[in-house]
Amino acid sequence: MSRKPLPSEFLQYLAAHENGATDPDRLPSLEELSAEISVSIPKLREQMEVARQWGLVEARPRTGIRRKPYTFSVTPTLLYAVTLNPTHFNAFSELRTQLEAAFWCQAVAALTPEDHTELQNCITLAWEKLNGTPIRIPHPEHRTLHLTIFARLDNPFVRGLLEAYWEAYEAVELDSYADYTYLREVWSYHQRMVEAIVQGNLEASKQAFIEHTGLLRHRPH
Repeated sequence: MSRKPLPSEFLQYLAAHENGATDPDRLPSLEELSAEISVSIPKLREQMEVARQWGLVEARPRTGIRRKPYTFSVTPTLLYAVTLNPTHFNAFSELRTQLEAAFWCQAVAALTPEDHTELQNCITLAWEKLNGTPIRIPHPEHRTLHLTIFARLDNPFVRGLLEAYWEAYEAVELDSYADYTYLREVWSYHQRMVEAIVQGNLEASKQAFIEHTGLLRHRPH
């Protein structure tokens, strides 16, 4: 099957090679790569910078150039979009809701007992913050809870889109203020979700999730 070439020689090299029998993540030096793929070092540096921005490689003084595990990310372009127009977040939020609902049961079924404990810890910490003095917004727990639910899903594209959602959520500062009554209602839904997940009731957990996503549209500004 023919395929369209990648947009740079370096990306083509990354896709075609696993380098080093004892250290497969480590790549040759710039000079070696330049000779192997017939690209000048200045041009190779430009191509490597693109790969670095895509999260495909990293370069450090002592460890050299290394291939990173592939992750799908739309975060840079999404952050640009919400900077241009914050209402773009609403459109992406709708996408996230539909995406999580579509993959919910598959993701929840893959969770381990350790994941269940992590979810329960998020609930406990969140209520401690909401009931404490002073009251604190449990945003880290909010993000961790949702991403943990999908952490075992064997689909890097879904996980990448969901991680981008939380980056955008913070970019539009939804993590910095919320009405107290709203927060308590949100975490009541979260508690229902987690209790159903731990009990193995996938449909009940999904229903609680769907109901809770509607709260964001009515969140006090």
